[in-house]
Amino acid sequence: MHDSTAHSPAPPSRNRLRWTGLAFGAVLIAIVVAGVAARESDARRLERWTSAQAVPTVRVSTVQPRAAASTLALPGRIEAFARAPIYARVSGYLKSWRADIGTHVKAGQLLAVIETPDLAAQLVQAQADLTSARANAALAAKTARRWESLVGSGLVSRQDTDQKISDLAAKTAAVKAAAANVERLQAMKRYARILAPFDGVVTARNTDVGQLINAGDNGQGRELFVVSDVRRLRVYVQVPQTDAPAIMPGARAILSVPGFPGRRFTAGVEAAAGAISASSGSTLVQLVMDNPGEQMLPGSFATVSFHLAASRAALQVPADALVFDRHGLRVALVGRDDRVLFRRVSIAHDDGDSVQIGSGLAAGDRVIDSPPDGLFDGDPVRIAARHEPGEPSAERATDARATAPAQSALHVGASTCAGSPCHRGL
Repeated sequence: MHDSTAHSPAPPSRNRLRWTGLAFGAVLIAIVVAGVAARESDARRLERWTSAQAVPTVRVSTVQPRAAASTLALPGRIEAFARAPIYARVSGYLKSWRADIGTHVKAGQLLAVIETPDLAAQLVQAQADLTSARANAALAAKTARRWESLVGSGLVSRQDTDQKISDLAAKTAAVKAAAANVERLQAMKRYARILAPFDGVVTARNTDVGQLINAGDNGQGRELFVVSDVRRLRVYVQVPQTDAPAIMPGARAILSVPGFPGRRFTAGVEAAAGAISASSGSTLVQLVMDNPGEQMLPGSFATVSFHLAASRAALQVPADALVFDRHGLRVALVGRDDRVLFRRVSIAHDDGDSVQIGSGLAAGDRVIDSPPDGLFDGDPVRIAARHEPGEPSAERATDARATAPAQSALHVGASTCAGSPCHRGL
């Protein structure tokens, strides 16, 4: 038999176990200290980042003088140079018409004929009244002459003679009144023929044979024809008050019409209303243009473009830089100390995506584009750097900075607990 105690390993010494425990404890302490130090460093970095992010980042534009001329485009309405709605002057029935829509007519050309039986009867009666009045006047004239010849012999009194002379004067006046009535009815009879007032084209025919025609345009009758002179055209444009002084008689404008894509027409300013409408804040401007071949149609709409000369005093800023609040129209500037300064301005002209400033700014001022809400005078701001195409924008860079501290904290926490899961809760 062999002795089993002769081959068993010797038990570890107490000193070895003590040193092993001390080494393991030192490692744990070092891990905890490193984790706490890393967390305190991230907390300080996060605090600095948060303080920095409290200052808003803005984009600025430098105010520049408006050096180039601009174009003012406004909607316009095209009308005939002369337009005459034709109403009937006498009542009756339409006997015939001679011109349909689109017919070119000359001044005095017959358009239609109205049959007027009532007017014809009135004319016959008036002529009979005239004949009777003339006969009565002739008899009164003979009677007055006879009484005047007898007054000297004493056979008739002077009073009776004067009465006969007065009766002659009344009968003579009745003849003139009857003759005037006949002339009036004859003139009315001539209105039964509807004539063209000037050279032009018939743009409307609102009647037909046999239709009952009422005289006048007092609400009972309606227009029978419309004759328009389209050899030249008038163009009417409402010009805003701010641009009215620049649109003077003699100025030229370019017209574009939807019916003629790609073509441009020229018109000249002929007159302006000379007053601003209180309802629209604009003034009416009239232009005249030639219409060769009568291609342009009256009643059309067009875009009228005026060339506006550049103003050396005008300063241009983006339209989204304007702020309108209870303080009025303002812009937010960035001073030399990178602090906000609000300044009231006035608009000289609105170009759509940009505006011309009439007062309140100077060349070289830094204007904030789309100023965020909550800005006040004296607030510090950070100016966003302009980026080239293909580079990340300022917003993306801000998002990257926002996620950086959180990602760093997660990384440190993972490193601290590596190999020691029990310390993940620290």
